[in-house]
Amino acid sequence: MVVPEPRLWRTARPHVVRAANAVRPRLARAADAVRPGMTRATDTVRPYLARTAAAMKPQVTRLTGGSRPGTVKTWQYTAGAATAGLALAATVVTAAGPWDSTGQRTAERDRAVALGRTGGTDHGAGSGTTAAGPRPAPSAASVLVGLGGGANTVKSAPTGKALAGVLGPLLGNPALGARHTASVVDVAGGRRLYGAGAGTALIPASTTKIATAVAALSALGADHRLTTRAALEPDTKELVLVGGGDPTLTARAATDGWASLRELARQTATALKKRDLTTVTLSYDKTLYAGPEIHPIGVNDNLAPVSALMADEARTDDSSSGPVARVSDPAADATRTFARFLADDGIRTSSPGPSKATGRAENLAEVSSPPLSALVERMLTNSDNDIAEALARQTAVADGQRADFEGGGKAIRAQLKKLGLPLAGAAFHDGSGLDRADRLTADLLTALLVKAGDPDRPQLRPVLTGLPVAGFTGTLTSRYTDGAAGVVRAKTGTLTGVNTLAGTVVDQDGRLLAFAFLASETTDPAAAQSALDRTASALAACGCG
Repeated sequence: MVVPEPRLWRTARPHVVRAANAVRPRLARAADAVRPGMTRATDTVRPYLARTAAAMKPQVTRLTGGSRPGTVKTWQYTAGAATAGLALAATVVTAAGPWDSTGQRTAERDRAVALGRTGGTDHGAGSGTTAAGPRPAPSAASVLVGLGGGANTVKSAPTGKALAGVLGPLLGNPALGARHTASVVDVAGGRRLYGAGAGTALIPASTTKIATAVAALSALGADHRLTTRAALEPDTKELVLVGGGDPTLTARAATDGWASLRELARQTATALKKRDLTTVTLSYDKTLYAGPEIHPIGVNDNLAPVSALMADEARTDDSSSGPVARVSDPAADATRTFARFLADDGIRTSSPGPSKATGRAENLAEVSSPPLSALVERMLTNSDNDIAEALARQTAVADGQRADFEGGGKAIRAQLKKLGLPLAGAAFHDGSGLDRADRLTADLLTALLVKAGDPDRPQLRPVLTGLPVAGFTGTLTSRYTDGAAGVVRAKTGTLTGVNTLAGTVVDQDGRLLAFAFLASETTDPAAAQSALDRTASALAACGCG
């Protein structure tokens, strides 16, 4: 099956081509230099991996029994993790074809060279965030084409005692707390290969965003855009800035492709002058969303008040991700900024206040976000709580629910039920996973990932392309530096006493696996994170056949 080329890709192609041209000479030289070695490395690595997998059990015993949790480095299944991980991605993975018809894994390698491995954050847990913050994972015109059959079909993975023998001792690490669950599923066939308490619901933390992404894409479609508009009331000449729920709307001069509040002001000023209006009463409409704006956790640097109208996620600095103080009234703040831009174009306004645009209001101008696919990728890569809560409310609107925290949770559940996913024990109270009342099972998380890989559901593919890449993007930038870099891609989750990891991995035989590991009642977050990383690395190394 060939996935239709999305509109985002057609629009972005000129920019991608220019970026590719900029790095192509360096990549070509690097490829020429390493190509012979890559062939040798692949031949060399396979038997090494097989031997290591066979020897895993005694190593695991030493890891879990002979050392303090968290003190042992991530298990190295190749020498020179980043290089070998990318070599596997370039040879074994691409040859098996689970990702690539037009370059998803290639895009990751190009990005690693061109962008210098920027960082990300997850619920306030720093992971090397740069001043500019991480950018979304690169898209490709189609991915996972091989799952539909033909020469690139992904091999079915083995099951049985071998896999349990590798994962069981690692998951028994005391660093993973008193309660932990796991699931591993063969993406090609949907068959569960390993489970440990997989049907038990635990606090998922930020892996909740996987469910939010699937629900939003299912309800709205990958091409859906969030629109902010300026409308003029015909009788009162009141100008209303109407929020469409786009948290990525930016007031910055450099938009990086996101909807521009400055451009909206320019278009609005031009339209007003054509009507001989240079002075207007200005107000704002944020009524698309309902209920409390403050998350149940209270005022928190990880999340702005959830408003249908905001600019730059209501941040008080120039950051684009991670925790930072937020303005208390995002809609009013964005409208005051809009008023300043109008003034720059010769339009005088009153001090803005809240209102609601009537059905008779004339649209003067509008700007729209990139497609929902891009928002989902940015949300997952950066663990962006603001986008997550916006998408939960957008799902509520599409599902006919009240657009508040409760309605968002109901809508997410309703959409996942329509997809036939296992919802026993699941509870959704927000879209971000910041609410400790959320509950997900490992079974549900792996089922979500398998559904996103369904070749008959290409609209869900951004759930997979947005997952952070181990050692290179988003919340995994500073992890797996001596482990499965470039091979594991996963969504992290971190709350006090909670550490989770869910994503995909290609094992040594080129099989695409979905996994979910959830741990509760952890006491040392660094040790728990390290234990999860060791487990995912072991899964990547395991042929286990």
